[in-house]
Amino acid sequence: MEVKPILTNKKQFLDLLLLADEQEDMIDRYLERGDMFALYDGDLKSICVVTQEGDAVYELKSIATAEKYQGRGYGTFLVKYILDYYRDRCKTMFIGTGEITAILRFYENCGFKISHRVKNIFLDNYDHPIFEDGVQLRDMVYLSIDV
Repeated sequence: MEVKPILTNKKQFLDLLLLADEQEDMIDRYLERGDMFALYDGDLKSICVVTQEGDAVYELKSIATAEKYQGRGYGTFLVKYILDYYRDRCKTMFIGTGEITAILRFYENCGFKISHRVKNIFLDNYDHPIFEDGVQLRDMVYLSIDV
């Protein structure tokens, strides 16, 4: 497996990014200011964007694994790579997600702990209802890890 930084033409990965955040204009809010990483194992498996949100505070955004490769450890590998990559400059890494048990469990298995929630993000910032596993998302649940 190899993780490559993506420095230009980040929109070429939009199809995969939309698996993690299904509204393009929301991705546009952070895509160019963030660091993008692509995980390859033969072909492209996973992608993510990391943004700096404060002094030694970063946020892991739009981490997604191609659907046919999900459940094979690629997302976990990429999260661990990112945590190691930012270790020298990051004190706290956040991830925001919908309140879906399987997704929360994934991040908790990577060492993250629930930090806080922001009410109604999915209702107030998206132009259509967002559903995951048949559940309409409302609040953004943030998890954090000390790096």
